[in-house]
Amino acid sequence: MGRLTAIVLGSAAGGAFPQWNCRCPVCALAWAGDARVRPRTQTSIAISAGDGRWTLINASPDLPVQIRATPALHPRGPLRGSPIDAVVLTGAEIDQITGLLSLRESTPLRLYGTPASHAAVAANAMSGALTSISRHAVNPGERFALAGNIEATLFMVPGKLPLYLEGETAEVDTESAANVGVELCHEGARMVFVPGAAAVTSAMRERIARADVVLFDGTLFVDDEMIRVGTGQKTGRRMGHMPIDGEGGSLRALDALSVRRIFIHINNTNPILVDGSPERQKIEAAGWQVAEDGMEIVL
Repeated sequence: MGRLTAIVLGSAAGGAFPQWNCRCPVCALAWAGDARVRPRTQTSIAISAGDGRWTLINASPDLPVQIRATPALHPRGPLRGSPIDAVVLTGAEIDQITGLLSLRESTPLRLYGTPASHAAVAANAMSGALTSISRHAVNPGERFALAGNIEATLFMVPGKLPLYLEGETAEVDTESAANVGVELCHEGARMVFVPGAAAVTSAMRERIARADVVLFDGTLFVDDEMIRVGTGQKTGRRMGHMPIDGEGGSLRALDALSVRRIFIHINNTNPILVDGSPERQKIEAAGWQVAEDGMEIVL
Protein backbone atom coordinates (compact mmCIF):
# COMPACT_ATOMS: atom_id res chain seq x y z
CA MET A 1 0.00 0.00 0.00
CA GLY A 2 1.02 3.58 -0.57
CA ARG A 3 0.95 6.50 1.79
CA LEU A 4 -2.18 8.32 2.91
CA THR A 5 -2.74 11.14 0.42
CA ALA A 6 -5.29 13.93 0.39
CA ILE A 7 -6.00 16.31 -2.48
CA VAL A 8 -7.87 19.51 -1.67
CA LEU A 9 -10.52 19.63 -4.39
CA GLY A 10 -12.07 22.83 -3.05
CA SER A 11 -11.17 25.10 -0.15
CA ALA A 12 -13.83 27.84 -0.10
CA ALA A 13 -17.02 28.10 1.90
CA GLY A 14 -20.47 28.02 0.29
CA GLY A 15 -20.62 30.31 -2.73
CA ALA A 16 -16.93 29.72 -3.62
CA PHE A 17 -14.39 32.49 -4.20
CA PRO A 18 -14.96 34.93 -5.70
CA GLN A 19 -18.66 34.53 -4.99
CA TRP A 20 -20.69 35.00 -8.16
CA ASN A 21 -22.65 38.02 -6.88
CA CYS A 22 -20.13 39.63 -4.52
CA ARG A 23 -17.79 42.59 -4.69
CA CYS A 24 -16.68 42.64 -1.07
CA PRO A 25 -13.09 43.90 -0.71
CA VAL A 26 -11.60 40.40 -1.06
CA CYS A 27 -13.81 39.34 -3.99
CA ALA A 28 -13.10 42.65 -5.72
CA LEU A 29 -9.41 41.74 -5.78
CA ALA A 30 -10.24 38.44 -7.47
CA TRP A 31 -12.53 40.04 -10.07
CA ALA A 32 -9.71 42.50 -10.84
CA GLY A 33 -7.23 39.67 -11.37
CA ASP A 34 -5.02 40.63 -8.42
CA ALA A 35 -2.19 38.09 -8.15
CA ARG A 36 -2.42 38.08 -4.33
CA VAL A 37 -5.64 36.05 -4.46
CA ARG A 38 -6.56 32.85 -6.26
CA PRO A 39 -10.06 31.54 -7.05
CA ARG A 40 -11.32 28.63 -4.99
CA THR A 41 -14.20 26.18 -5.36
CA GLN A 42 -16.40 24.92 -2.53
CA THR A 43 -14.84 22.63 0.06
CA SER A 44 -14.21 18.97 -0.57
CA ILE A 45 -11.17 16.70 -0.35
CA ALA A 46 -10.26 13.36 -1.92
CA ILE A 47 -8.23 10.73 -0.08
CA SER A 48 -6.40 7.59 -1.18
CA ALA A 49 -3.94 5.03 0.16
CA GLY A 50 -2.22 4.65 -3.21
CA ASP A 51 -4.18 1.76 -4.71
CA GLY A 52 -5.84 3.91 -7.38
CA ARG A 53 -9.15 4.24 -5.55
CA TRP A 54 -10.28 7.53 -4.05
CA THR A 55 -12.86 8.57 -1.46
CA LEU A 56 -14.43 12.01 -1.53
CA ILE A 57 -15.12 13.78 1.74
CA ASN A 58 -18.25 15.79 0.92
CA ALA A 59 -19.57 16.44 -2.59
CA SER A 60 -19.69 20.14 -3.33
CA PRO A 61 -21.77 21.79 -6.06
CA ASP A 62 -18.46 22.36 -7.89
CA LEU A 63 -17.63 18.64 -8.05
CA PRO A 64 -17.65 18.29 -11.89
CA VAL A 65 -15.15 21.15 -12.21
CA GLN A 66 -13.06 19.68 -9.40
CA ILE A 67 -12.93 16.25 -11.06
CA ARG A 68 -11.87 17.77 -14.38
CA ALA A 69 -9.09 19.68 -12.59
CA THR A 70 -7.77 16.55 -10.81
CA PRO A 71 -6.20 13.93 -13.13
CA ALA A 72 -6.24 11.29 -10.37
CA LEU A 73 -10.06 11.39 -10.50
CA HIS A 74 -10.44 11.16 -14.28
CA PRO A 75 -12.51 8.22 -15.61
CA ARG A 76 -10.85 4.90 -16.37
CA GLY A 77 -11.67 1.85 -18.41
CA PRO A 78 -12.53 1.39 -22.10
CA LEU A 79 -15.92 3.10 -21.78
CA ARG A 80 -17.21 3.92 -18.30
CA GLY A 81 -15.53 3.79 -14.92
CA SER A 82 -14.15 6.00 -12.18
CA PRO A 83 -11.45 5.81 -9.51
CA ILE A 84 -13.97 7.40 -7.10
CA ASP A 85 -15.04 4.57 -4.82
CA ALA A 86 -17.06 6.32 -2.12
CA VAL A 87 -18.23 9.60 -0.60
CA VAL A 88 -18.22 10.43 3.11
CA LEU A 89 -20.46 13.22 4.39
CA THR A 90 -19.66 15.42 7.38
CA GLY A 91 -23.15 16.92 7.20
CA ALA A 92 -25.97 17.67 4.82
CA GLU A 93 -25.46 21.37 4.06
CA ILE A 94 -26.15 22.36 0.47
CA ASP A 95 -22.44 22.80 -0.24
CA GLN A 96 -21.72 19.31 1.14
CA ILE A 97 -24.28 17.21 -0.73
CA THR A 98 -25.31 18.93 -3.97
CA GLY A 99 -22.45 17.34 -5.90
CA LEU A 100 -24.01 13.92 -5.33
CA LEU A 101 -26.42 14.75 -8.14
CA SER A 102 -23.43 14.86 -10.50
CA LEU A 103 -22.61 11.23 -9.58
CA ARG A 104 -25.87 9.73 -10.82
CA GLU A 105 -24.65 8.23 -14.10
CA SER A 106 -24.81 4.53 -13.12
CA THR A 107 -21.30 4.02 -11.71
CA PRO A 108 -21.62 2.22 -8.34
CA LEU A 109 -20.51 4.26 -5.35
CA ARG A 110 -20.87 3.97 -1.58
CA LEU A 111 -22.18 6.87 0.47
CA TYR A 112 -21.27 7.07 4.16
CA GLY A 113 -22.77 9.47 6.66
CA THR A 114 -24.61 9.67 9.94
CA PRO A 115 -28.28 8.67 10.02
CA ALA A 116 -29.11 12.40 10.28
CA SER A 117 -27.19 13.19 7.09
CA HIS A 118 -28.73 10.27 5.22
CA ALA A 119 -32.22 11.34 6.32
CA ALA A 120 -31.65 14.87 5.03
CA VAL A 121 -30.44 13.56 1.65
CA ALA A 122 -33.30 11.07 1.36
CA ALA A 123 -35.90 13.73 2.16
CA ASN A 124 -35.10 15.50 -1.12
CA ALA A 125 -37.05 13.98 -3.99
CA MET A 126 -34.09 14.46 -6.36
CA SER A 127 -32.10 11.91 -4.38
CA GLY A 128 -34.28 9.27 -6.00
CA ALA A 129 -32.07 9.68 -9.07
CA LEU A 130 -29.06 8.35 -7.16
CA THR A 131 -29.88 4.72 -7.89
CA SER A 132 -26.27 3.58 -8.29
CA ILE A 133 -25.24 4.92 -4.88
CA SER A 134 -25.51 2.52 -1.95
CA ARG A 135 -26.11 4.22 1.39
CA HIS A 136 -24.33 3.24 4.58
CA ALA A 137 -25.30 4.84 7.88
CA VAL A 138 -22.47 5.27 10.40
CA ASN A 139 -22.94 6.48 13.95
CA PRO A 140 -20.38 8.87 15.46
CA GLY A 141 -17.61 6.89 17.11
CA GLU A 142 -18.00 3.83 14.87
CA ARG A 143 -14.99 2.85 12.78
CA PHE A 144 -15.50 1.89 9.14
CA ALA A 145 -13.17 0.91 6.32
CA LEU A 146 -12.64 2.88 3.11
CA ALA A 147 -10.77 1.84 -0.05
CA GLY A 148 -7.13 1.01 0.52
CA ASN A 149 -7.70 -0.06 4.13
CA ILE A 150 -8.14 3.51 5.32
CA GLU A 151 -9.84 3.48 8.70
CA ALA A 152 -12.40 6.27 9.17
CA THR A 153 -14.26 7.52 12.22
CA LEU A 154 -16.91 10.23 12.32
CA PHE A 155 -17.02 12.30 15.51
CA MET A 156 -19.48 14.91 16.71
CA VAL A 157 -18.52 18.57 16.43
CA PRO A 158 -20.43 21.52 17.92
CA GLY A 159 -22.48 23.03 15.14
CA LYS A 160 -26.01 23.32 13.81
CA LEU A 161 -28.52 21.78 11.47
CA PRO A 162 -28.26 22.63 7.76
CA LEU A 163 -29.73 26.06 6.99
CA TYR A 164 -32.71 24.61 5.11
CA LEU A 165 -33.63 22.49 8.15
CA GLU A 166 -33.33 25.21 10.78
CA GLY A 167 -36.36 26.17 12.82
CA GLU A 168 -37.10 29.67 14.02
CA THR A 169 -34.56 29.28 16.82
CA ALA A 170 -31.39 27.59 15.68
CA GLU A 171 -29.14 25.72 18.10
CA VAL A 172 -25.66 26.58 16.92
CA ASP A 173 -23.23 25.08 19.40
CA THR A 174 -24.63 21.68 20.35
CA GLU A 175 -22.97 18.37 19.53
CA SER A 176 -25.13 16.15 17.36
CA ALA A 177 -24.86 13.73 14.46
CA ALA A 178 -25.95 16.52 12.10
CA ASN A 179 -22.44 18.00 12.08
CA VAL A 180 -19.37 15.80 12.33
CA GLY A 181 -15.68 15.70 11.62
CA VAL A 182 -13.83 12.72 10.21
CA GLU A 183 -10.61 11.10 11.37
CA LEU A 184 -8.71 9.08 8.74
CA CYS A 185 -5.96 6.59 9.64
CA HIS A 186 -3.68 4.45 7.50
CA GLU A 187 -0.53 2.60 8.59
CA GLY A 188 0.19 5.01 11.42
CA ALA A 189 -0.65 8.19 9.51
CA ARG A 190 -3.57 10.19 10.87
CA MET A 191 -5.56 13.05 9.32
CA VAL A 192 -8.50 15.01 10.78
CA PHE A 193 -10.98 16.99 8.67
CA VAL A 194 -13.35 19.47 10.36
CA PRO A 195 -14.89 21.87 7.83
CA GLY A 196 -17.45 23.31 10.25
CA ALA A 197 -17.09 23.89 13.98
CA ALA A 198 -18.86 26.26 16.35
CA ALA A 199 -16.36 25.46 19.11
CA VAL A 200 -13.49 23.15 20.03
CA THR A 201 -14.24 20.70 22.82
CA SER A 202 -11.55 19.07 24.93
CA ALA A 203 -12.24 15.76 23.16
CA MET A 204 -11.75 17.42 19.78
CA ARG A 205 -8.49 19.02 20.85
CA GLU A 206 -7.19 15.68 22.10
CA ARG A 207 -8.15 13.99 18.84
CA ILE A 208 -6.51 16.71 16.76
CA ALA A 209 -3.37 16.61 18.90
CA ARG A 210 -2.89 12.93 17.96
CA ALA A 211 -3.06 13.68 14.23
CA ASP A 212 -0.32 14.45 11.73
CA VAL A 213 -2.44 17.09 10.02
CA VAL A 214 -5.79 18.80 10.59
CA LEU A 215 -7.85 20.67 8.02
CA PHE A 216 -10.02 22.95 10.12
CA ASP A 217 -12.90 25.40 9.73
CA GLY A 218 -11.50 28.77 8.60
CA THR A 219 -14.77 30.34 7.51
CA LEU A 220 -14.38 33.83 9.02
CA PHE A 221 -11.42 35.67 10.48
CA VAL A 222 -13.55 37.55 13.03
CA ASP A 223 -17.02 36.67 14.24
CA ASP A 224 -18.82 39.76 12.87
CA GLU A 225 -16.86 39.86 9.61
CA MET A 226 -19.87 39.64 7.28
CA ILE A 227 -21.73 42.30 9.27
CA ARG A 228 -18.73 44.65 9.10
CA VAL A 229 -18.36 44.17 5.35
CA GLY A 230 -22.09 44.48 4.74
CA THR A 231 -22.61 41.08 3.10
CA GLY A 232 -24.82 39.58 5.82
CA GLN A 233 -26.58 40.04 9.13
CA LYS A 234 -25.33 36.92 10.93
CA THR A 235 -22.21 36.35 12.96
CA GLY A 236 -20.02 33.37 12.23
CA ARG A 237 -21.14 31.66 15.44
CA ARG A 238 -24.78 32.11 14.43
CA MET A 239 -23.93 30.20 11.27
CA GLY A 240 -22.20 27.46 13.27
CA HIS A 241 -18.63 28.58 12.57
CA MET A 242 -16.21 29.78 15.24
CA PRO A 243 -13.97 32.66 14.12
CA ILE A 244 -10.25 32.33 13.62
CA ASP A 245 -9.25 35.34 15.72
CA GLY A 246 -10.45 36.73 19.02
CA GLU A 247 -11.72 35.27 22.27
CA GLY A 248 -12.80 31.68 21.72
CA GLY A 249 -11.32 31.64 18.20
CA SER A 250 -9.50 28.70 16.67
CA LEU A 251 -6.07 30.34 16.90
CA ARG A 252 -6.34 30.21 20.69
CA ALA A 253 -8.31 26.98 20.90
CA LEU A 254 -5.72 25.01 18.91
CA ASP A 255 -2.53 26.77 19.87
CA ALA A 256 0.65 24.98 20.99
CA LEU A 257 -0.15 21.83 18.99
CA SER A 258 2.61 20.16 17.00
CA VAL A 259 0.16 18.94 14.36
CA ARG A 260 0.26 20.53 10.91
CA ARG A 261 -2.71 22.92 10.85
CA ILE A 262 -4.48 24.08 7.68
CA PHE A 263 -7.52 26.33 7.42
CA ILE A 264 -10.18 25.21 4.92
CA HIS A 265 -13.80 26.20 4.15
CA ILE A 266 -12.78 29.85 3.85
CA ASN A 267 -15.49 32.44 3.21
CA ASN A 268 -15.11 34.90 0.34
CA THR A 269 -14.94 37.82 2.82
CA ASN A 270 -12.03 36.37 4.80
CA PRO A 271 -8.81 38.41 4.36
CA ILE A 272 -6.58 35.36 4.95
CA LEU A 273 -7.29 34.67 1.27
CA VAL A 274 -5.01 37.59 0.42
CA ASP A 275 -1.29 36.76 0.27
CA GLY A 276 0.65 39.07 2.54
CA SER A 277 -2.36 40.55 4.33
CA PRO A 278 -1.97 41.27 8.07
CA GLU A 279 -4.49 38.52 8.77
CA ARG A 280 -2.56 36.00 6.67
CA GLN A 281 0.66 37.00 8.37
CA LYS A 282 -0.95 36.52 11.78
CA ILE A 283 -2.15 32.98 11.13
CA GLU A 284 1.13 32.00 9.47
CA ALA A 285 3.07 33.33 12.47
CA ALA A 286 0.89 31.05 14.60
CA GLY A 287 1.89 28.04 12.49
CA TRP A 288 -1.17 27.76 10.24
CA GLN A 289 -1.47 27.33 6.46
CA VAL A 290 -4.31 28.29 4.13
CA ALA A 291 -5.72 25.53 1.92
CA GLU A 292 -5.78 26.04 -1.83
CA ASP A 293 -7.54 24.05 -4.52
CA GLY A 294 -5.16 21.39 -5.79
CA MET A 295 -3.07 21.27 -2.60
CA GLU A 296 -1.72 17.75 -2.05
CA ILE A 297 -0.99 16.41 1.43
CA VAL A 298 1.02 13.19 1.70
CA LEU A 299 1.55 11.47 5.05
